Amino acid sequence: MVTRSQYAQFEQFRCKQFIDKAIGYGIEGVQVDGNNILEVYNTVNELAASMRERPRPIILECMTFRMRGHEEASGTKYVPQELFEMWGKKDPIKNYEEYLLNEGVIDTDFVDRIRAGIKEEIEKGLSIAFAEKEIEPDDARELNDRFAPYDAKPILATSENKSEKRFLDAISDGMKQGMERHPNLVIMGQDIAEYGGAFKATAGFVEQFGKMRVRNTPLCESAILGAGLGLSINGCKSIIEMQFSDFVTCGFNQIVNNLAKTHYRWGQAADVVVRMPTGAGVGAGPFHSQSTEAWFFHVPGLKIVYPAFPEDAKGLMASAIEDPNPVMYFEHKALYRSITANIPDDYYTTEIGKANLIRKGDDLTIVTYGLGVHWAMEILDQHPEISADLIDLRTLLPWDEETVLKSVKKNSKVLVMHEDSITGGIGAEITSRISETCFAVLDAAPVRIGALDTPVPMSSALEWNYLPKKRFEEALLKLAAY
Repeated sequence: MVTRSQYAQFEQFRCKQFIDKAIGYGIEGVQVDGNNILEVYNTVNELAASMRERPRPIILECMTFRMRGHEEASGTKYVPQELFEMWGKKDPIKNYEEYLLNEGVIDTDFVDRIRAGIKEEIEKGLSIAFAEKEIEPDDARELNDRFAPYDAKPILATSENKSEKRFLDAISDGMKQGMERHPNLVIMGQDIAEYGGAFKATAGFVEQFGKMRVRNTPLCESAILGAGLGLSINGCKSIIEMQFSDFVTCGFNQIVNNLAKTHYRWGQAADVVVRMPTGAGVGAGPFHSQSTEAWFFHVPGLKIVYPAFPEDAKGLMASAIEDPNPVMYFEHKALYRSITANIPDDYYTTEIGKANLIRKGDDLTIVTYGLGVHWAMEILDQHPEISADLIDLRTLLPWDEETVLKSVKKNSKVLVMHEDSITGGIGAEITSRISETCFAVLDAAPVRIGALDTPVPMSSALEWNYLPKKRFEEALLKLAAY
């Protein structure tokens, strides 16, 4: 006969008992009476000693029962009453107390003193809590609590030595020198060790730093990110590679609810860099080409960087490593091997939160990032009659409002472009802020250009129609002539 509690169990999993899951993972499973204090203590003690001698994962299932509702408002009407009667007889505190009394370890006077002491401690705590003043909101304090304190002093190259490096090489160089500078830095991801990662960003790392610091992981983004947070709690730094930024959905909860909120909730830094190979233009289709930066733009507690050039790719990687807060590091796949630059050989940082004014002009302002910067440069070269400020944001969160607004107030016309689909993109926030702040000096409404609101097509012809490069040129000419 199947009891109601067993039937409820079958709705969650098809095994007879939870420890049967250990079979699927190829690990040990141990079950104990969770209401027997001595059994739990002895079992945990034995397992801990064994695991210290031979480290390994073990599933420990403690059989117990919740005597209250899931939370105070839900009540317990949905639970059969006979279960309360059965488990009430297994009350661990009451049974352990009776055991100690029967063994002569304690007496009733001892029990009374303990209970009185606990009650006194609770009442004292309540008195302290109720005596506290009501919380007074303070916007500055709330905003500061998002991030662990960090004195971001610039790290400058110590020599003038430079080398020609591709975008991908610059990222790799930043990580490698970060590993040399920080012995507590660990890199984790799928096939990143001997194989060197899908894009070879970590090729040769395992030979230099060893398997303990360059770690292959299972195909489980949530687990990798969770391990990164665990390392941070234990005083380590980590770089987590999402093989493609599209795959981050499998670890979304870890980023937005754990990495982003950990310092705000309990003052614990989340010293994790999440590498995000991103973007279209390479014919990789809808599951390997998405621009996902806007997904995280709305999440307080995260920093987002998105370099467009090799020098910034290395400098922002170094800054992300140095920063004790979670940094989403976006790197466009189409730039990996297509652009090169002469960049410093030494370790250096590029300031997070500071945009770069690449070109100066008086007709209008262009604000963009990533591959969009290169599109803008190419099209401006084709139209020398247009004199424009070209701003590469470099950091998306926090974005450099001061540089953008200063340029817009000077030129009175602005075009904001991003590769991502137009609806809900980062450009919407930037153009909205410009409208609110610069309305009185604008000669035209801010223009926002992005990709079509469709998945990224596989076909090259459809993909380039999806991307906003051509529409950007048309909008630029129209705005310049306005």
